[in-house]
Amino acid sequence: MTNSSARDAAQMRLYDRQHRRLYINGAERARFLAAAEAASPLKRSLCLTLLYTGCRISEALALTPSAVQIGARVITFRTLKQRGTVKMREVPIPEALVDLLERCPGVTSAPDLAAPLWQSRGRVLNRITAYRLVKDVMARAEIVGAQACPKGLRHGYGIHATMCGVQLHMLAKWMGHASLTTTQIYADACGPEERLIAERMWE
Repeated sequence: MTNSSARDAAQMRLYDRQHRRLYINGAERARFLAAAEAASPLKRSLCLTLLYTGCRISEALALTPSAVQIGARVITFRTLKQRGTVKMREVPIPEALVDLLERCPGVTSAPDLAAPLWQSRGRVLNRITAYRLVKDVMARAEIVGAQACPKGLRHGYGIHATMCGVQLHMLAKWMGHASLTTTQIYADACGPEERLIAERMWE
């Protein structure tokens, strides 16, 4: 493991020092999805991209129309966290997000395929504005606490994928982790096997 990978693994945690949860759970995920569906096209497309891909908000804002492969149903991200190397990763997306992005003018009819995907009134969406948009949808979904932020969506993606049985090496690739050690926190948090064993106790 490289020094940067070791640092990332050490910093990755699902609870902060005040013991507050840092990921959205299943019920919050459902509420966030419903709130995002009712939002404006810009908010909806950004929030659902974060929800369905687990990307970092900076990676979402770096997306261009050429990164969205409608036919293949994948989005190509540049992994921004890994310094010193240019690493691209393809993340599969559901049909619902494909349909939504296909209706976005920035994807299907953009004059410049290298221009940032999300713009408002001719201006590129910046990190602060994007953060506020996500927080607004979180508030509408009645999600409060340390998890009510874009990072909470990313951690929630990792938890959800693990619960659905996605293998760690595949999840590490989709999330842009340099090491499986980083991804392991999601399996340690709520492995599906543990839930099955617990359910047997309650029968």
